[in-house]
Amino acid sequence: MEVRSLYREPERQEEVEWGALELHDVFKIFRAGATDVVALRGLDLRVERGELVAFLGPSGSGKTTFLQLAAGLDQPSAGEVRVAGRSLSRMDDADLAEYRAKELALIFQTGNLWPALTARENVVVSLRLAGRDGEAADEALATFGLAARSSHRAGALSGGEQQRVAIAAAAARGAPLVLADEPTAELDERNEEVVLEELRHLRREFTATVVVVTHSPSVAASADRVVEIRDGRVTV
Repeated sequence: MEVRSLYREPERQEEVEWGALELHDVFKIFRAGATDVVALRGLDLRVERGELVAFLGPSGSGKTTFLQLAAGLDQPSAGEVRVAGRSLSRMDDADLAEYRAKELALIFQTGNLWPALTARENVVVSLRLAGRDGEAADEALATFGLAARSSHRAGALSGGEQQRVAIAAAAARGAPLVLADEPTAELDERNEEVVLEELRHLRREFTATVVVVTHSPSVAASADRVVEIRDGRVTV
């Protein structure tokens, strides 16, 4: 299947106020044997700086594909993905690695921590991968109510605590864009609300732009704005 992008560069980029994350006429097509599978169909989306946006949709709607493109882990078949005005498809591997290390925080269904390291050591490693020293680790853990758990190994923390450590690491690094993939899917209702409040805190106090990918309407209700996707298209 051949797809032609309708997106065009603005003639005078200096006059454009870019959003934190933008997708312009994005298609993503996968080859499955002799069949083309269209995961995204001309997706257009703009996330403003400092927003907390829920990207809501059922399984198979294109949420995971969107997340991979926004993280620079894959490239669109057509269209443009921009972060703070920069096209991810025009970055080389080194630029993409630096983007993910310094400007992006990814939070998964589980905290995605190193289980043998302590909570503090996990935050320190995240900081050092971003080229920073570990001095901000203690303050970040205290800010998110984890000072008493900082010396505990991540594998011994509850699911909610692990997610909060991942959020604290994003705050410590000052990551301007946070992509959270079903961050409360494995949590009970009480821990879900705690983690959602911490994501709101990350947006309010650390001026991060937060995009939560979810299939849960209750999670989506906590966001500033909900973007619904079905069959690879934005419907709301």
